[in-house]
Amino acid sequence: MRQHPTTLRTAARAALGTLAAVCAACLVLVAAPGWAHVTVNPATATQGGYIALSFRVPTESDSASTTKVEVFLPIDHPLASVSVRPHPGWHAKVVTKKLATPLSTDDGQVTEGVYSITWTPDSPANALKPGEYDEFDVSVGPLPDVSSLTFKTLQTYSDGTIVRWIDPPAADGQPEPEHPAPTLTLLPASGQASADAPSSGDAGASGSGSGDGKATTALVLSIIAVLLGAGALGGSLLRRRTG
Repeated sequence: MRQHPTTLRTAARAALGTLAAVCAACLVLVAAPGWAHVTVNPATATQGGYIALSFRVPTESDSASTTKVEVFLPIDHPLASVSVRPHPGWHAKVVTKKLATPLSTDDGQVTEGVYSITWTPDSPANALKPGEYDEFDVSVGPLPDVSSLTFKTLQTYSDGTIVRWIDPPAADGQPEPEHPAPTLTLLPASGQASADAPSSGDAGASGSGSGDGKATTALVLSIIAVLLGAGALGGSLLRRRTG
């Protein structure tokens, strides 16, 4: 039996309201103390381009301060250009290594690549205290034609504890590792997806009434899928918190 478009739109609005509630609950769980991770922001970039990256570092300890942040760049996919932004109250040490295969650039061949960047505070007063976070910035490029780049990171605390953010990203459907490495997802620069999309004239030729019904139905199904995924995420987080 064909449903009336108004009924479908009402269902879509109700699903959106439920989705908002579920997402809000998941955000509360993610933002809870003790669940912060070292991350790279933004999380996505375009292959072949240049980008400014921020490594966001929270102090998770209740009693010790962060006194060193060491980020390792992916040596298997070296970056020809790496620039470190000055960070007030901290100084950076850049370590380079000779590349097995030189990189060809517009300015000639690059024979050495940045292996690691280590930030340390100029004085204990500048260390990241419990409950604080900071961002350490670099500009890199051109980004290689791979699906992602992983930046393994070591975080050292004033009590000598070292947290190793080196775990690979979880596979689809698997729980997140305890100490995931900051990962930058790289998207193709090609605009093929938009080129394959039908024109507005083609869409209009199929009839507005039928198109609205199909679009609304697709919206409802998409929302249901997102709800299921959000529910699974919330359940996983709750199990981890109570486990």
